[in-house]
Amino acid sequence: MALVTSTEMFRKAYAGGYAIGAFNVNNMEIVQGITEAAREVNAPLILQVSKGARAYANHTYLVKLVEAAVIECPNIPIVLHLDHGPDFETCKSCIDGGFTSVMIDASSKPLAENIAITRQVVEYAHDHGVVVEAELGALAGIEDDVKVSAEESHYTHPDEVEEFVTKTGCDSLAIAIGTSHGAYKFTAAQCTRNEKGELVPPPLRFDILEEVSRRLPGFPIVLHGSSSVPQEYVKMINENGGRMPDAVGIPEEQLRQAARMSVCKINIDSDLRLAMTGTIRQFMAEHPDKFDPREYLKPARENIKQLVKHKLVEVLGCDGKA
Repeated sequence: MALVTSTEMFRKAYAGGYAIGAFNVNNMEIVQGITEAAREVNAPLILQVSKGARAYANHTYLVKLVEAAVIECPNIPIVLHLDHGPDFETCKSCIDGGFTSVMIDASSKPLAENIAITRQVVEYAHDHGVVVEAELGALAGIEDDVKVSAEESHYTHPDEVEEFVTKTGCDSLAIAIGTSHGAYKFTAAQCTRNEKGELVPPPLRFDILEEVSRRLPGFPIVLHGSSSVPQEYVKMINENGGRMPDAVGIPEEQLRQAARMSVCKINIDSDLRLAMTGTIRQFMAEHPDKFDPREYLKPARENIKQLVKHKLVEVLGCDGKA
């Protein structure tokens, strides 16, 4: 099976009340862990590449790694997606370079400018058989080159979505309802604490999601910044020389609720990084004599695989939907 677009994936997900996992990839082990998990539970998959990943690993290497995954997982539909394309030129480069989906993120611009930039990308992408994700609203946090302060972030305004989708022709829309980029999604002041003293983040704004869905019936919605920041990996990092106090993410039950609604794509990146880093830190602490990268990358890859399987089955609900 060749790389596909997300059109059919999203149609089935919307009707079936589940979401597709969109996992960021940076190297071979991450690609392998994600795709092996999807193959084992028969789940469709979006592998996404950020501007930072392209700068780190090189566009060609990443495309070839994903093409290798397609060969190894012939029964799993896989989309290759650009995450947070900052401008038309970056989106064009990915479209010309084999991507089947791109995101243009002009959400920091005024509405009219966001529409104009997005429309330019949509016209070029559609002429080349590629689909486009756009964004309204701005998520706080840090992810690669995307840095938005809490003061600059804002929720999506539902009264803008119909005009935006109609004028741009985009194929899916990322909205801001309280998710956030990175492993530190909320400050302590934004959270409460449970009986164990752990931070409990504020709930997602499902009222905004419901209103957007009412105004865009049947249209696929995307959630960025949706890592749950598994505390077992935060603990593993902190117990082996790391320093990640009060790292907290989005509760998985809220993501499952969003997936039952109109959210067809949920982005997960930080959780993969935590699983890999925690595993490697623990391995190094337990085996100070080891120096072969294969020895510590193998368990890191396995823990990414197990994490992704959990997400596909328990959070996204897309297992068996390939």
